[in-house]
Amino acid sequence: MGRNEPWRPTWSAAKNDWMVDFRVEGKRFRRGLGIRDENLRQTALNKAQALYKSAWGEALTPRTKDAPPSFKDAADLYVQEGGEKRFLDKILKHFGPHVRVDEISHVDIARAARAIYPQAKPETVRRQLRVPIRAVQNFAAGKRREKLPDTRRTRWLTPEEAENLLVVAANPDAIGLRDPNLQTLRKIAFMLGTGAGPGETMSALGENWNPATREWWLEGTKTVFRARYVLLPTRAVELIGHIPQSGPAFPAPDGQSYTFRKNRGGQMAVAFNKVRDAAGFGKDVTPYVLRHTRHSWAYSMTKDWGDLLDQGGWNRSDTANRYRKITPDDLGHRLLAHGWDFRRDPGPPVRFGEKVSLRRP
Repeated sequence: MGRNEPWRPTWSAAKNDWMVDFRVEGKRFRRGLGIRDENLRQTALNKAQALYKSAWGEALTPRTKDAPPSFKDAADLYVQEGGEKRFLDKILKHFGPHVRVDEISHVDIARAARAIYPQAKPETVRRQLRVPIRAVQNFAAGKRREKLPDTRRTRWLTPEEAENLLVVAANPDAIGLRDPNLQTLRKIAFMLGTGAGPGETMSALGENWNPATREWWLEGTKTVFRARYVLLPTRAVELIGHIPQSGPAFPAPDGQSYTFRKNRGGQMAVAFNKVRDAAGFGKDVTPYVLRHTRHSWAYSMTKDWGDLLDQGGWNRSDTANRYRKITPDDLGHRLLAHGWDFRRDPGPPVRFGEKVSLRRP
């Protein structure tokens, strides 16, 4: 093969074809020409040379790419695909409709932080500015994890079902459960009031309780829940009763502290299942259902999406989204009838006989 004619073909008796083997900009072209006659050398040469020129023409033609979209267009599509909109309005107002999504740099984000959140703490800036911007940029670059449709049914208790469970837990002797200090009742009330997971409940410490604000600091877990303050409704506080000033707030029914293992949330299941069975519920009602119940209740009453995210402690908002659509319209009134009030500001007291209505934000 000539040095200046790398396309020159050679005859392969084994394949009964004229073959070429050359490289163009690092890409190797090694193939048969489909000319099955050794005597057609000139035809093979012409075809090989045309292939060589075509390969170089393609290599030297600039590849045009679509211009990156504006940050606004990318953000709109991000929200349409299920992304969180909560903090984007302020960001879009700052950057305007024409800034491209790939033009926003670390310096631009720092300037936006100074303009939008001049007095905010670094964690607030990270959560409400940096994370949403990066989420939109990752979405535009195709790096965002594709969401699967959430078709799972979330089991939660109605106020009437929860009342039945609480009544049984308040009378452990009647079902043969040795629980003299009603520890199972206290745990159920805590989870119904806060949405804490079973493991979080068993590891909750008395020194993290603030009776003045009815808030409890949960330290979170490494993989599931974020550390956060949870607000207890008055009904939950009344059912829990005495809270120690320090140490484990919710020991086992025998009064001993739990020894945590890898699957620590399951340690309260024995006593809980006994209460559940006596209350007439099936195995689909687990301790974790109490967490689902609280979030279903609270959102149905307040319609406060931000509070749902803060109280739930999820690392992602995907799971929280299902609590926006699984409860009936009258649930808030039924909750009030049973003494459950998740509103931070219930408003002025009502007079006896006056219809109670829930204020919408």
